Amino acid sequence: MKLFTRGTLAATFGAVMLGTAFAAQAAEVNVYSSRHYDTDKALYTNFTQQTGIKVNIIEGKDDELIERIRTESGNSPADILITVDAGRLWRAQNADILQPTKSPVLEQAVPAHLREPSGLWFGLTKRARVIIYNKAAVKPADLSTYEDLADPKWKGRLLIRSSTNVYNQSLAGSMLAAHGEKKTEEWARGIVANFARAPQGGDSDQIKAVAAGEGDIAVSNTYYFGRIAGSSKPEDKAIAEKVGVFFPNQGDRGTHVNISGAGVLKNAPNRENAVKFLEYLVSPQAQKIFAEGNYEYPVLKQAEQSPVIASWGSFKEDELNASVFGKNNEEALKIMDRAGWK
Repeated sequence: MKLFTRGTLAATFGAVMLGTAFAAQAAEVNVYSSRHYDTDKALYTNFTQQTGIKVNIIEGKDDELIERIRTESGNSPADILITVDAGRLWRAQNADILQPTKSPVLEQAVPAHLREPSGLWFGLTKRARVIIYNKAAVKPADLSTYEDLADPKWKGRLLIRSSTNVYNQSLAGSMLAAHGEKKTEEWARGIVANFARAPQGGDSDQIKAVAAGEGDIAVSNTYYFGRIAGSSKPEDKAIAEKVGVFFPNQGDRGTHVNISGAGVLKNAPNRENAVKFLEYLVSPQAQKIFAEGNYEYPVLKQAEQSPVIASWGSFKEDELNASVFGKNNEEALKIMDRAGWK
């Protein structure tokens, strides 16, 4: 029998407790997320069931989470940041809170234009920024490109959110990459001249206003219309019947596609588990949950789409790397401000 002195017993007990602490740490991943969709909870539950790794979630607004992580610095318990729009992922990158991740699983599943080139962040879902049109007032043949929205023929007919909205900043950022500063500002001024009303509300509000005849066309992310079209509410069904979806720029660079995405944080205490979680989020099972839960397009090509968005047909997407238009957001906002797009 091995005998323990008081000192060796204390040391042994301390080592056991330390090992237990490490084991507990190894069985969890801490996620800061600005995605506020209840269906995401199924992702966390399934991951834990498959791996035994507990997912701890802190939810908040994008910029607040980024600032919180930056302030917590080396003391942050966060392993992963999940946020929406490449512009916000760029802000996290610019705040120097992310670390590069090398993963053959992620690199194979996520197309190159939907991830940061050095692996700082990866797209998890896609949302196309499309034109919503009133079927009684506009024919698909009348529509073509984002550039065409600045044409005077749409004067008093266009509905769109404020320039402070990050989705519009990313759209303008993609225009900046395609055309440069001068032409992008001319385009923004044309957009302002065509407003049916001063920008107000979110994408859903623009869709509802088109159905109500307050304008003939609007710009919206696809998942907003997916929620309306997939709703069982009679009032939503009535809206969906009055409007159509049009994918711009099919004859050239393709429709602007943005993402929700995630990256491993610089001081992640559970880095290995964080990478496992990201790899799970691009699996066919998780991608299906994303797609069906919030009417988003999966980044995984072979993953199933929601029947609602699949009914709109396939489309050519702009393959400009999301990091480019994300980086362009700040300059794009300045251009829109100069154009009077408030």
